[in-house]
Amino acid sequence: MPASPSSSAQAAREAVAHRLRDLRKEAGLTVVQLAAACNWHYSKTSRIENALTGPSATDIRRWCAAARASDQAQDLVIQSINAESMYRQWRDQVRAGLRHIQESRVRTFQETQCFRMYSSSLVPGLLQTVGYARAVLGIAASVHDLPVDDSEEAARSRIERSRIIHEQGHRFIVVVEESVLYSQVADPEPMAAQLGYLLTAGALPAVSLGVIPMAARRSHWPEETFHMYDDRLVSVELVSAEVTVTQPGEIAQYLQTFERLRSMAVYGAAARTLILKAIEALP
Repeated sequence: MPASPSSSAQAAREAVAHRLRDLRKEAGLTVVQLAAACNWHYSKTSRIENALTGPSATDIRRWCAAARASDQAQDLVIQSINAESMYRQWRDQVRAGLRHIQESRVRTFQETQCFRMYSSSLVPGLLQTVGYARAVLGIAASVHDLPVDDSEEAARSRIERSRIIHEQGHRFIVVVEESVLYSQVADPEPMAAQLGYLLTAGALPAVSLGVIPMAARRSHWPEETFHMYDDRLVSVELVSAEVTVTQPGEIAQYLQTFERLRSMAVYGAAARTLILKAIEALP
């Protein structure tokens, strides 16, 4: 099982904090002495060492200078920046609007050859129809209480981005829980269109669409929705944040989990049967 995304982000922060603490101790400095050398209150030193406060680049450089380890400052600054970028609050992301989020990921999509997508909640964005995307992003705008609801524009941007599934040089391996097909996030008409599109998209040469039946004997429990971009990046969606995982060891864990989930799914005619059943169950 992959480490909890929030735990992974916190562990990255703690790694920086522990290294700074070690540098202080190796220099023979107390918390108070290091604080005096850095010209701040000793409580700030304690907060940084306990990963309660993230150090700025200036803080790290002052710390390393005080500990006579200035040669290590730049690496620690980069490590700290990477740790903080792993965990991005949704409120910070959506501040620029939902459309901005869609457009900010175009380059990542273009550079990815193999997409692996697992969803336990919604149809993945790359396979969404405009009506379904509009409903999902409308819910997002409401949940996050956006001052400006740009879900309509965001939906169009998402669909524009999704055209990549028709471009050469990309492969899409998608696994969804069967419950996704029954999650009524849109009105019956757009839901029917969405499920119908899954039948079409699942038949594309570059797309492998698997559905894990609700009645399947599980060898792995449902996980949080996550997307893998080649073997270099994993994006995990939580309630409060999106976590980006880039550590090779953790990516390997996600790949192993994806393959376990993938092995429980059905494909081809069996998957189409489940989708058609969900269409027939629409009100």
